[in-house]
Order: sequence, then structure tokens, then C-alpha cells
Amino acid sequence: MSRRPDPAVDHALAREHGLSDEEWERILAILGRTPTFPELGIFSVMWSEHCSYKSSKNCLRTLPTKGEHVLQGPGENAGAVAIGDGLAVIFKIESHNHPSYVEPKQGAATGVGGILRDIFTMGARPVASLDSLRFGPLDDEKQRYLLRGVVDGIGGYGNAVGVATVGGEAQFHPCYRGNILVNAFNLGVVDADRIFLASAGGVGNPVIYAGSKTGRDGIHGASLLASAEFDDTTESKRPTVQVGDPFTEKCLIEACLEAMRTDAIIGIQDMGAAGLTCSSFEMASRAGTGIEMDLDRVPQREANMTPYELLLSESQERMLLVTRAGAEDRVREIFERWDLDVAVVGRVTGDGRMRVRWHGETVVDIPVDPVAESAPVYDRPRHEPAGLRERQHLDRSRVAPESDPAGALEALLDTPNLGSKAWIWRQYDQLVQGNTILGPGGDAALVRVKREDGTPTHKALALAVDCNPRWCWLDPYGGTMAAVAEAARNVACTGARPLALTNCLNFGNPEKPEIMWQLAESIRGLGDAARELGTPVISGNVSLYNETAGQPIHPTPTVAMVGLLEPWERFAVSHFPAAGLSIVLLGETTDEIGGSEWLALRRGVEAGLPPRVDLAAERRLHRVLAEGVAAGLVRSAHDVSDGGIAVALAECTFTGPGGLCVGARVALAGDLGVETLLFGESTGRVVTSSATPDALLALARREGVPARVVGETGGAELSIEREHGEILVRTAVDRLRGIWSRALPRRLEEGER
Repeated sequence: MSRRPDPAVDHALAREHGLSDEEWERILAILGRTPTFPELGIFSVMWSEHCSYKSSKNCLRTLPTKGEHVLQGPGENAGAVAIGDGLAVIFKIESHNHPSYVEPKQGAATGVGGILRDIFTMGARPVASLDSLRFGPLDDEKQRYLLRGVVDGIGGYGNAVGVATVGGEAQFHPCYRGNILVNAFNLGVVDADRIFLASAGGVGNPVIYAGSKTGRDGIHGASLLASAEFDDTTESKRPTVQVGDPFTEKCLIEACLEAMRTDAIIGIQDMGAAGLTCSSFEMASRAGTGIEMDLDRVPQREANMTPYELLLSESQERMLLVTRAGAEDRVREIFERWDLDVAVVGRVTGDGRMRVRWHGETVVDIPVDPVAESAPVYDRPRHEPAGLRERQHLDRSRVAPESDPAGALEALLDTPNLGSKAWIWRQYDQLVQGNTILGPGGDAALVRVKREDGTPTHKALALAVDCNPRWCWLDPYGGTMAAVAEAARNVACTGARPLALTNCLNFGNPEKPEIMWQLAESIRGLGDAARELGTPVISGNVSLYNETAGQPIHPTPTVAMVGLLEPWERFAVSHFPAAGLSIVLLGETTDEIGGSEWLALRRGVEAGLPPRVDLAAERRLHRVLAEGVAAGLVRSAHDVSDGGIAVALAECTFTGPGGLCVGARVALAGDLGVETLLFGESTGRVVTSSATPDALLALARREGVPARVVGETGGAELSIEREHGEILVRTAVDRLRGIWSRALPRRLEEGER
């Protein structure tokens, strides 16, 4: 069969594919000849930043990835942690940033689809999703368009496929104006002895393609879209964004899980970034094998597709399986019954080479290892960004004190960063599958654990995702430690014990030494915090080149934490549940205002060192919360973070279900300035409510956690005063709730006028 002639492969074409001069010479040395056009495409995607992690791999090797409960760490589709009774949880977070900027609805939707496949590829049924979103200011029409499209894509895909979106975060800052972030997390539950890995084992075993047909969508999404800066040609890259079909994904989930209940599956991997190329090379590399493949057997939805296109297409909802020889018909019957394409496209070989044929012609013949496991790794130059020390210095004498604390609180609650995100999460199905105990809007989501057959257990999983990019911009090391600490603290506020984390490291161009320094410092902070808190890093994703026209985003190392609560029936909510409870503050307020929302909003200053993180104190706090919740001493727990204790107290009064509002009167100790006392963001603090405050205080003393009763719940107002009686804030809770609830929708509505 004739096909379109391939272009001549030379040094110039390699550069167009994003390969450096050094990498081109390395390819020539590996092959001993000039690569074919399909081979050039393979090298370009497999050696791209998105697939090879060539700038970050040396740093990532320093992370703690093992632990008592870790069953599978980084290197597979996702990580796995044992939760007892023969069960495990599989989870991971990934980015779909550049595609979501180019085409927000499909970019976000396919990001959800991709992370779901990472989970069920390992044998787990996906049960809960989170999202972490960053946009520019909403006074920009483009940002409103992007927000609407991304939320539509996340909701549309997740709702249709039947996986609950139970929480997340959204922030707005000018640094994301030209490069939004869309990070998607998913978690699934599986029998601990039924975890499947992406390995092409067993010489002679068949290699099977299953799922949707292959089209031309997504070609070079990994290498030329996700591994390059944006510029004025960005809009023209729209054709490289894949198109997702959640209904096909639902069928694929069920077909894969059914096939996994047989003894047929040896290895399985989704065709995500770099499609058929990445899945086949990585599966062979992990097993130390090779693969022979016939591309003309690949199901195709477009005419006259070339080998290059078939290998690099990132069409969605596709899987690559290696099955036991002789089981092909059984596997084919399952996928066909779910109305999915399925075809034997190759077999496993023992020579460590990838040989790809197209109608009898060999178009690829290259060794697996140099393309996958031994891809280039760089120790890039790094140095501290110019001006960092200057912006870390905050001259407090030049910061005017807050003269209107009540007005400041209302102004903070009226910002999209601190206001309600209900406009976003109300578009998501939070309850599908019937596992959600606590949904969006609190410190952490809480999801009940059921076995694959639907049998309930007494376990629940707490899920939280966090990052303060301003802190990470001011101090990448300390800011990343704070992100880990906050995610763990949010999980602990439910009463759960933090188990492990996954991360999505969003940074600018690593070829710039100041960006590489930020990345390295952030990974160092991530590792130190994870070690101290006993929460190993079991999976993750690195997203680099997040900048446009030379303007990078703030370092945004998103951390998703998972914790275990058992029994699930005893948990804490984040809002005050009733009047007449004592309000107990755990932790200490220190004289720190650097990097705060108050400073940025009220004084227009983004400077100063962020608050210090005491990881040993955080671990003690976790113990108090776990024991306090289990013993019934803690009725509610809400961590103090963005906006300080004033915002935290306000949220406690009006974030209850069904519009429940419970006022509070609080007296705060200390002679700090009002801006620090109310709006400082010192870490390691939690506002709790308790019917037995003396017992809670005794528990806190035993664990070495500072604690004091600061007030009582009840009434229709939030009143905050100093201990000597000076009233700082006295406002009706209904008024505060109204301001907070309208912060985001008001801006979207005003932008449409």
C-alpha cells in the first residue's frame, strides 16, 4: 500500500522536533545511522521533558518514596499504599496545563480522562477526584473564558464517566495570565494483591490494543506542546489538543477491570502522553524485553494515517495490554462486549529492541533502553533568582497598620482567592458512587472505602490538595514545606492520619538557571517535609516550561495528601456544628505577616519571608487531632491558612451545610498588631470546637501542643476582640456569608455586562 512520503530526516528537522544538537548526535551514535522519520518522532517524544523528566530526575531521586505502608512508589502509572484488611489505595496527580490554555474544555476533560486511566490501569476502580486550578485575574475576559471552559471540561468528563469530584482548590494571580494550571488528581481502591503493573513480560506473549480508534489528535502534545514555552503562536497549537469521550472511558474502565479479574493480563498501560510510543517503550523497558508491532493492525478512525502519526497520536481512551499467550480470544470477547475496538498488534520479544512494521516494511528498529530508561538526564545550571533577597526583606516599619479590621475581613472574603468556590464545585457530581462523606468546601474531602463488590468497610480516606504559590515564589524551599504541612494538616482536621502524598511540580523553563534553582529548592523542601511528617512521595508529575513570552509562573508545587480514618463514623467537620461549644485554638500565633493575603490585598505588597514551618510541631498537632476526634473531644476542626485566623473563624461560622450559620464570640490573647493578630498566616494552627474543652486541653498539653479556649459558639454575629475587651470585628454572620458567597460569581457576572 502506498503512503505519503516521509520528509528527509536531518539535523534541521531534529531541531524542529525539539531535540538539541547534542541529542541529535547521541541518536546517530545509538543507531549508527540516520533515523527514519518515525524513529525521529519516537526520540523526540520519549526524550521530551514531559516524558523523560530529563531536567528534574536527578533532584527527584532524593525524595523519600518508601514507607511501612507503601506498596508501589514512583515509576509506575500511579503509587499504591496499603490501608489494611487486604486493601490498597492507588492515587496520583498530573498536569494538563498547556492543552487547557489552548483549548480549555477538551484540555481539562482529557486531563481528567488521563488521570483516571492511570488509576484503573493498576486494577483500581476510580472513586474520587480533586482538581487544583490556577488562573489570571478575572477582570480579564480571556481568563473568564478559560475558567468557564476548564470547569465545564472537568465536570462534563467526570460527571459522565461516573467518578465523584469531591474537592480541590482554585487561585487567581497575574502570573498565570499567560499560562493557566490545571492539575487533576484521582484515587481508586483495589485488593492489595491484585495490583497490575505496566510491564511487557513473557517472550512470545501477545501485545493487544484496546479502546478507541486512533486518529490524528494530540500528535506532539507531549514533546512540542507540554515541553515548550508559550509564545505568539500558541493559539495555532489547538489541533494538538486531544478530544475525549467519557462514555467510551466508562466502558474502558469496566472492560479493563473485568479482564483483570481473569488470569489473562500480564501487564497493562494507558496510551497517554506520546500514545502508543510511550506505552510500548515503557512496558518493554520495565520488563527488559522488546516488542515487535504491526501498525497496520492498529484500529484507525482516519484514512491514510502514516506510521509517524499512528505512533505519536495521543487519541484518548486507549490501552495497551500484554496478555498470557492463548488468552487473546478471552480478552477480545470482553472488550468487544463493551463495544470497544480490540486487536492483537504485536508480541513480546527477548532482544530488547522495538521493531515496528507497516504493511511488511520495517519503519522502526531501535533499542528500547536508550529511548526509555537511559534517556538523557541533565544537571542543569542553577542560581538564586536576582532580586530574591530584596523581595524576601519586608520593612515592617513601612507597612501601615490596619485601621479597619472589619473592613479588611470583608475585603478578604470578597476576593476570588478566599471567597466561596461553590460556583465551581456545584458543576461537579460530588456524590456519584455513594462514597462521599464530606465533599467540597471544607479542609479535606472524606470518602468511604468499599470493596470492589460494593461491600462497605469501616474505613474512610481523607483527601486534600494545597499550595501557596506566593510563598513558593518568596521562598521555594520553605513554601514547599508549607504546602506539604498544610495538606497534611487539612487531612488531619477530619481526624484522619496522613499516609502519603503525590505532587505536581509546576515551574517555568528549567533551562534558565533561576528556574532550575527554584525547582531544586522546592524538591528539597518537599523531601524534607515528607520525611519529617512520615508521608512518603509515592507518585507525581513534573510540568515545566510554564511561561509565556519569557514570563514564568510562580513556582507551584501542588501537593495532594491522602489520609486514613478508621472507623469512618467518627470524624470532624470544618464548620461550627452547633451553639454552646467552646472554641479551642491549637497552635500559636507568631509575629509573621510576610507573603500574606492581607499584605497583598490591603497594602499591594508581595514580599517578606513566609511564616516558618515547624514540622515536629505539625506531627504533634496531627496526633492531637486524631485522638481528639476519635475520643469525641473535637467536634469541628479548621486549619488557619490564607487570610489568617479572622478568615478561618468567619469560615467556621457560615460554611455549614444547607446554609447553616453559627455565630461566635472570640477573645484573642497577645499584643501583636491587629493585622498580624487577625490576618497573619502563622502555620500549625487549627480552630476547633469542643463540648469538653478541659479534656481537649489536657490532651494537647500531653502532646506538647499549645492550646487555649478563645471563645464560644452561638448567636448571629462574629465578634472578635482582644482579651482586654477591645472589639476588633463585630459583624453579622449573614453579611459575611453573603460577601463570601458572591466573590466569584459577582466577577463572572460583571464581566459579562
